[in-house]
Amino acid sequence: MGARGSVATTAITGLLALRAGLVRPVGCVTERLDIDHSVLPAWDDIAVGGHDIVSTPLDKRAEHLAAAGLIPHSVVSAVADGLRAVDAELRCGYHPVTHTGPQAAAVARLTRDIEDFRTRNDLARVVVVNVTSTEPPVPALPEHDDLDLLAAALEDPQRTVLPASSVGALAALTAGASYVDFTPSPGIKIPALAELAHRNRLPYAGADGKTGETLVRTVLAPMFTARALNVRSWAGTNLLGGGDGANLADPAQARGKLESKARGLARLLGDDVTAPLHIDNVATLGERKIAWDHVSFEGFLGAQMSLQFTWDGYDSALAAPLVLDLARLVSAAHADGQTGPLAALAFFFKDPLGTDEHRFAEQTRMLADWAARLGATE
Repeated sequence: MGARGSVATTAITGLLALRAGLVRPVGCVTERLDIDHSVLPAWDDIAVGGHDIVSTPLDKRAEHLAAAGLIPHSVVSAVADGLRAVDAELRCGYHPVTHTGPQAAAVARLTRDIEDFRTRNDLARVVVVNVTSTEPPVPALPEHDDLDLLAAALEDPQRTVLPASSVGALAALTAGASYVDFTPSPGIKIPALAELAHRNRLPYAGADGKTGETLVRTVLAPMFTARALNVRSWAGTNLLGGGDGANLADPAQARGKLESKARGLARLLGDDVTAPLHIDNVATLGERKIAWDHVSFEGFLGAQMSLQFTWDGYDSALAAPLVLDLARLVSAAHADGQTGPLAALAFFFKDPLGTDEHRFAEQTRMLADWAARLGATE
């Protein structure tokens, strides 16, 4: 979902380049895990399809990212035919403004697309990954808690019951596909959808991919706690351009992202730490993202000290290999018969589903232990 966005285009281009031996799997965690690699889909085993509400062809989107400095021009040229082949597998996504009729019809259409993709490509499994633009949080409705109520409400053409991300998640689960939410959007976090995943014996993972500033926070925050240093405040500023910057310039859209980032820090340090965080759209940054953090902490005898760090990078280049990792790992979990939220994949997320563990070292251990057991017979 969001197949023509920056993250998806980078992931697809990278997958094609890996197959062709044009690049090394830098940033691909699955290549470094101590795991029986036979349980993972190989790069050549992965077919790509998807949905998007924009129509810019993938090869043109990749050229835009190359012009922004994100992808080498030589790689885009080398995989252009592959990008055009993948583009032929993409279908129109769901948008609540342009859709007419009940949401149930949209779910049915997306479900058919996923099922047709699986049949057409003779696939064992499908993993649906949400990399669409961030949506604002939604108020809880009674229909969100009960599958039967939800099904009835979705038939009403006068109502918009689910946000777009949850329409996509419902279609995935209905089609028998496992699901990864790489965004902080509501997605599969609607309780009725989690119930459907269990009913259909499907695994899912999320939420909100951890690629930059929050990754550093989950490494550094436990350091202060372990050394008994008192963090008084942790302020952060995010500067970003591109589609993310434009989308998150809307305070309502940004709220879900800010809440996702804040929850992890609160779990690591406690709710009493002052932690202001804001996001600014700086169009001239293009695909780059800059995060600046200022940590004020107290040491022995009340000594006041601080730590500052700046993270400057291409968020899509950090996210794309994780998207490929998650597709491989969730597919393997599905083949292994695992169901429900995959807590061991917290390593990849700001706001992990199925666990409250945010310490990066502990998340790394959880992932390694789970991966070592993946596919093992009892």
